[in-house]
Amino acid sequence: MAPPNKYSILLPTYNEIENLPIIIWLLVEHMNSSGYPYEIIIIDDGSPDGTLEAAKQLQDIYGSDKIILRPREKKLGLGTAYIHGIKHATGNFIIIMDADLSHHPKFIKEFIEKQKSKDYDIVTGTRYVGTGGVHGWDLKRKVISRGANLITQILLRPGVSDLTGSFRLYKKDVLETLIKSCVSKGYVFQMEMIVRARQKGYSIGEVPISFVDRVYGESKLGGSEIIQFVQGLLYLFATT
Repeated sequence: MAPPNKYSILLPTYNEIENLPIIIWLLVEHMNSSGYPYEIIIIDDGSPDGTLEAAKQLQDIYGSDKIILRPREKKLGLGTAYIHGIKHATGNFIIIMDADLSHHPKFIKEFIEKQKSKDYDIVTGTRYVGTGGVHGWDLKRKVISRGANLITQILLRPGVSDLTGSFRLYKKDVLETLIKSCVSKGYVFQMEMIVRARQKGYSIGEVPISFVDRVYGESKLGGSEIIQFVQGLLYLFATT
């Protein structure tokens, strides 16, 4: 008999000292109640605020079999954080999410059930379908997000309602394959992953999620990210 599925949750962190204890507590609560084997891999990129020290304390509390620390010296970007995390993951499924409380771990069980329902290669959270939504954003952020998503839909026709979301479940081998074919960094990386997945014929399921803007710390989305997004979009349009 095949061993049960195991879920490796990758949490890239940078200056998340206030959020990390809360997100870890929520993850442990929800994963324990779900009954699925799991591990949480924290990839801290040299946070100056003591995030890594907090992570070590959390490891003492919850155990080194559940909380795995794989820090890096400095900020090296999201795509490379995932590559780094996958190397150390022992699960056959990978869950990626933000550590800033914008993604609630309660949705993970729905992701897992959705994946099992049709053996999807990828399950992605969507803010734009069904009960999905965004909380805590001003009108400008909502318009930019919706607008970016709409332009992307028109140009790339990905067949997925929310391309820039970063709350997803992947089969491990699928994620490894996709990361190798992605060239984008930062904000555009998530979008490229879905576009490449469609190119390769991977199946994608969607689960409505509510996205909550970060409670503590600075939001990562500024003017430079928007420029990066547009440049990345045009690049993908030209090459896919």
